Order: sequence, then C-alpha cells, then structure tokens
Amino acid sequence: MSNTGRKDADAMIARILSRVGTALQSTSPTDSAHVTELGAGALEREERAALTRVSGLSTESEDVSEVEYRQLRLEKVVVVGLYSATIEEAEVSLRELAALAETAGAEVVDGLLQRRVTPDPATYLGSGKAQELARIVAETKADTVIVDTELAPSQRRGLEDVIKVKVVDRTALILDIFAQHAKSREGKAQVELAQLEYLLPRLRGWGESMSRQAGGRVASGEGIGSRGPGETKIELDRRRIRTRMAKLRRDIAAMAPARLTKRRSRQRNAIPSVAIVGYTNAGKSSLMNALTEASVMVQDALFATLDPTVRSAQTPEGKVYTLTDTVGFVRNLPTQLVESFRSTLEEVAFADLLLHVVDGAHPDPVSQVEAVHQVLSQLEGTEGIPELVVINKADLAQPANLVALRTRYSTSITVSAVTGQGIEDLRAAIAQSLPRPHVLLDAVVPYSRGDLIHRVYQEGDVLNIGHLEGGTHIRAMVSPELSATIQSVEVNSE
Repeated sequence: MSNTGRKDADAMIARILSRVGTALQSTSPTDSAHVTELGAGALEREERAALTRVSGLSTESEDVSEVEYRQLRLEKVVVVGLYSATIEEAEVSLRELAALAETAGAEVVDGLLQRRVTPDPATYLGSGKAQELARIVAETKADTVIVDTELAPSQRRGLEDVIKVKVVDRTALILDIFAQHAKSREGKAQVELAQLEYLLPRLRGWGESMSRQAGGRVASGEGIGSRGPGETKIELDRRRIRTRMAKLRRDIAAMAPARLTKRRSRQRNAIPSVAIVGYTNAGKSSLMNALTEASVMVQDALFATLDPTVRSAQTPEGKVYTLTDTVGFVRNLPTQLVESFRSTLEEVAFADLLLHVVDGAHPDPVSQVEAVHQVLSQLEGTEGIPELVVINKADLAQPANLVALRTRYSTSITVSAVTGQGIEDLRAAIAQSLPRPHVLLDAVVPYSRGDLIHRVYQEGDVLNIGHLEGGTHIRAMVSPELSATIQSVEVNSE
C-alpha cells in the first residue's frame, strides 16, 4: 500500500474510533451537566455504571467448549464492515457499531472497511482480507471481531476459523445490549426470546463437544455407560431452547391483559395518547422529562430506554394527554427484536400522535429518519397516525444542518431538551395536532357533579357556559363517551 493510501486508511480508522456522531462522542459542558443532574434517573444510571465487563475471560475458540447462549464476553474488539458505493455512509455505520460495542462494555481497538460489491459467502471478507484481519487481531491482542451486518452461520464459522477468535455480528451485539438494559419482567422475557430465536439456527460447539451421543440415563446426567445411540448434545440443546421459547411466549402473552386494561382505561376516559419514537440516543427520554417534568432515566448511550414509560402531560390550555417513551430504533434492527417487542411497541399503534424525535447533531439524520420509518412499517396499525417531526439537540447542531432539516421537514419543530429551547412551541404544536372532540354537548349539569364539568374542561372544547337554578348550562365539543355520561346524569336529575 502506498504512503498516501496508508494515510487515508489511518485517517478513516481515526474517524471510526472517534465515535463522531454517536452516543459516545464527547459532550458539551451543558449537556454533561444535564445528564448528571440528580432526579433524572440518577440512581438507575449509577446502577448501570456498576455493571462492567469482567476482564481476563478469553473468547478464543480453543478455550470455548459450551454453546453460545452464554453471555457475550467482549474486551478488546475490532469492528469490520463492507461498502459498495460511498465510503462516507459506511464510516457512519461503523462509528455507530463502535459506539454499540462500547455501550456493551467493550474497548474498540481498531476497525477495517473493505470495498466489495457482495460479501464473500465463506468468510464475508474474502480470504485475503480475512488474513489481513487475522494480523490486525494478533497485533492488537483483540479477543473479538464485530461485523457490521447479520452474518450467516457459515460465514461466521469460516471467519472464526481464519482469525482464531470469536466473531460477533451486529444482531448479536444489539441483543446483548438489550439483555443488559432490560429491567421489567416483560422486557427481560422479550429479550431472552429474541436471543433464543437468533441462537437456534446458529448453535455451534467447538471440537467434539457437540457431537457426543449417549443413551439411557446418561443423556440426563445419570448413570454410567451408554445404552445405544441417543441425542447429540447439540440436538439436546436445540430441544431445550425450543421448550424455553414456548414458555417465554406463554409468559409474554399472559402479561398482555394488564397492559391492555391500562390502555382501555385511558381510552374510556378519552385521554389522547402521544408516543415518542425515534432513533436510539436521539434524546427521547430527555424530551419526555422536559415536557412532563418526569424523572425518566436519561443516559448518553445507545438503547438507554427499553421498557415503555407512560406519563401524564397537559397542553397550554390544560387538556390532559398521555406521553409514552418507547424503545429507540436503529439501522437493521434485528427482526427477532421487532417480533419479541411487538407487544411493547403496540403502544405506538394505539397512539393518536407520533412525536418523531430526530438528532439534529448527527452527521446523517435523514438516514436515521428512514430507519425509524422502516421499523414502523413493520408494525400493524401505524399507518395514518399523524406524525410531528421534532429536531432535537439544537444546542449542539450546526445552524446549516438545522436549516436543511427544517427545509426537508417543513412542519417540524426545532428544540433542545437540555436548554429548553423550543419546548413551548412544541407544546403548542402538540395541542394543535391532538384529535379534537366532535360531539356537540348542550346540557345542564347538576351542581353536585362538578367532576363532570372538570372533565369537560380537560377533555373537550368549551364553547359557552352559564349558571342556572338547576345547575351549570354548558355547550361544548366532547367525546361520544363523555356526552353519553353527562346526558345520563341530566336525565336522572330530572
């Protein structure tokens, strides 16, 4: 390689390792102060910081004898990717992969990008590049290679045979991060199900450990000696995994009624629902805290939020609505996660309005918007829901980039959840976008039912109000459910 080519390659690797445009780049003093303030999930952040990887656990293939549903062991990693068109897009994706690796607790020591139209079916990179990667792994003493795509089982095995260390693909890395961050019982069950669905076709043992056969009581660890051919170890593991997956699906289905009851309660009270969606680390939880003064955990990391959080909020006119903080999306979000988290993500499908939060300081925010839309398209019931684009991190973004984003998304709102810039404009835009009640109510409500008058002010649009001898005369636009309730009270009072 010429000196110029070597310098270009070194500059590219430096950009990848700098994490520019990812959750792990250096933050401004203002942002750091906001993230570390007490009350905004500080205890949960402290708890996560205490969960670190244990060093000294080798992941080299010759030391591994168990199947791969153990926890990933990541220490020093090398990130690898391919590109066929522009290198800029590939660099952004590889920087994001490096940030994901550090979120999982690893140290990224090097990176490799190769121009190739199609991946090699045997080793993903091709034999020459695989040998070069093996040299990089040996020089940096890396224990794991992370590939910026989902590998076929044969590609992973072929690459591992060349480089002699563990190979992890993007999907397995994201699943590992989710497993670390899930806190609720349902979230843990959903992540475990996704991990097992990913693992099942990829079971592999090293050496002869997975091809042993035993019969009789030997297969279950009892007795001595063989009683003829029985299940191989890999067959036994597959059966156990399928049994566990069936139990997890039953458990997740059993958790659905509680969430459905809460949702029906909100619908019965005609409370509009707003769901916050967006790319991971776009600032969704910070925005929720700014709108509701909640203490949702905020962390400058990818996939900080996994379990949905619902809080009550009010428009400037005092109308109540719910605000739901959802899991962040990412490019090539594993299909297993979309399927496993479908019960959680259905909160989005029942929303009256989507707040699509965009990271205005990211180098390529448009591709993030497209990635979010791609995931939303996989969820039933999201078609036709109004969407309000919120360009966040205005305090960190370049003015020219903000102008370009506002031009592309003409109805967007520019805010900074950290400084409060644009939050009042956002509240007003939400109030304008929420569904309006469409039933005209003209009734006299007894003075003893002031609670109903309060509900009209919170849920409807009051047109006129007066006080008569028999009660409060009110004309308002309300929901059908509230109109029926008040009409029944009016009839009973007569």
